[in-house]
Amino acid sequence: MNKKNQEKNQTNIKAISKTNIKTNLSKNEKTGIQDIGETLATCRKQAGYTQIDAADALTKAGYPIQNKSIYAWEKNKSTPNPAQFLLLCKLYGITDIYSTFIESNPENPFSTLNEEGKEKALDFIRILGLTDEYRSDNLDINNNISKNMQFNSRATKDVEPSPVKTRELPLFLLAASAGTGEFLDDEAHEMVVVGSEVPEKASFGIRLNGNSMEPRYMNGQIVWVYRTTELFDGDIGIFYLDGQAYCKKLHKGNGVLELISFNPDYKPIPIRENSDFKIFGRVVS
Repeated sequence: MNKKNQEKNQTNIKAISKTNIKTNLSKNEKTGIQDIGETLATCRKQAGYTQIDAADALTKAGYPIQNKSIYAWEKNKSTPNPAQFLLLCKLYGITDIYSTFIESNPENPFSTLNEEGKEKALDFIRILGLTDEYRSDNLDINNNISKNMQFNSRATKDVEPSPVKTRELPLFLLAASAGTGEFLDDEAHEMVVVGSEVPEKASFGIRLNGNSMEPRYMNGQIVWVYRTTELFDGDIGIFYLDGQAYCKKLHKGNGVLELISFNPDYKPIPIRENSDFKIFGRVVS
């Protein structure tokens, strides 16, 4: 094979490889998991909510957050906990999570139909429900139809919150640093009512100040803490060090003890033998 033919074959091989790469990327885009933050933002806008509206709705339902948390979730800088995510789905009228965030749900017979097809299917379900041969003895016809209608319609803005168990926990008014460090006054706190969005283990809450723990924890975010004086390597905790309070990840091993930030712009903070060091607790949220 001469040099000219070799170059021609190599060019063809490269062209085929590029085509395969584009094809694979296209398939992944069609079948892969959707961008969660972008999907939440799209559904919120389709439902007619602002970020402030969504935050207010979650707060009224027993899950107190600020609109900047909605912003952080939609930008994938942090993620809602399961309870917050499910309430957002209810608020935005997301009745089929699998189809919305992953791909067409094979278990949902309505997923392959357009709106007109869904209405016709529901009409047929109503007819079947009125006959003795197909009606379930354990279900009320009207309730069953109503549930199916709700399954395929968007939720209204007046979301009725489910009853939640509440309790009071102390929330410290002076922020623990997720930056360069601030003093934590044990007496400077207020009692706040929290719901099931706060882990049962939580002993108190504290608001973070700074961006050293981003993207996991945002500036101004409240974290909930289990009070303990013992932490293991890799635990995220609230610490007192030489007059300052920090939210950091603990690293200890091979004679090294230091506080680590998630943000790579911040250097580890060493804990020395003569340091005034104390563990307030482990972050559980």
